[in-house]
Amino acid sequence: MSNTIITIARSYGSGGRMIGKQLAESMGIAYYDRNLIYLASDKSGLDARVMSKYDEYVKKPYFERSEVFSSGIIPPETRRFTSHKDIFRYQQNTIREVADKSDCVIIGRCAGFALKNSDHKLIRVFIWAPHDYCIKNVMKKFSITHEEADKIIKDINKHRQEYYKYYTGVEWESATNYDLCINTAVHAQDESVSLIKQFSEIFNKQVL
Repeated sequence: MSNTIITIARSYGSGGRMIGKQLAESMGIAYYDRNLIYLASDKSGLDARVMSKYDEYVKKPYFERSEVFSSGIIPPETRRFTSHKDIFRYQQNTIREVADKSDCVIIGRCAGFALKNSDHKLIRVFIWAPHDYCIKNVMKKFSITHEEADKIIKDINKHRQEYYKYYTGVEWESATNYDLCINTAVHAQDESVSLIKQFSEIFNKQVL
């Protein structure tokens, strides 16, 4: 069965997560974000805290001295030790499984890459905004200074860039990886949701 899957990559502070959530509610379809961590954890038997540790983040060195599993500490010399690459594979498999179930919106986690060879109607969206605009959003959300917001945004976007490049081999912010890019400094949340819905309707007509 071919489902409509909308993946949303987003720069931090651009409002991409809220757009995705509103979009899923508006379309009456499933929404996956951090809940993918818990689904992958249930599937793999790996402690969700370990999954969270590597969520959209490549930690170096690639193999830790130990990892915390639901059953306790597992040393790296044992067969049950899991690297960040294994965690990525668990998460990618979970993304494919939820996509096979129904239409959905998936936030981040290289979902567009995971589904690129699937038979689903895949719409890859990138939500972004100029850095100064994102700083204002983060300052307001967390009641922090300009300098603090600037550092948070740069750090998180750097992790997302490294994560995406490491696992896909391409640049996270490149428009060539997406079907639709939206600047939220120009298009507010409601309008962004409307634009994605309109694009989805046009896209689905073309692939029928």
